[in-house]
Amino acid sequence: MLASIAQVAQVAQDSAQGGNFLTLALPLVLMGGVFYFLLIRPQQRRMRQQQALLNSVEVGDDVVTTSGIFGRVTDIDEDEGSITVEIAAGTQVRMLKQGIARRLSDEVYEDEPEPGDDQSS
Repeated sequence: MLASIAQVAQVAQDSAQGGNFLTLALPLVLMGGVFYFLLIRPQQRRMRQQQALLNSVEVGDDVVTTSGIFGRVTDIDEDEGSITVEIAAGTQVRMLKQGIARRLSDEVYEDEPEPGDDQSS
């Protein structure tokens, strides 16, 4: 009888230690899930969007560089990963393709009035 009480006590102690591990591991797993959904996953999505943008840039596109310079793509060198951007008439800058922050589309300029349009009527 005394041996069986000792065995039950040992089993209870072992299960209590397993419960402590579970209560310790569960918050760590939950924190890992929160980090994944709030930090890692959105960053991966932004990286995929930026890569798609860089792959879709073509000669003649109006772009904004990461330094805030507006220009028009005049040449793309896929081998070196560089592009040439005309930032003013006769002024061209060669830069890495990764330096493009975004591409401007014609839709951006639709809301702006044309020069010579009279808005006062």
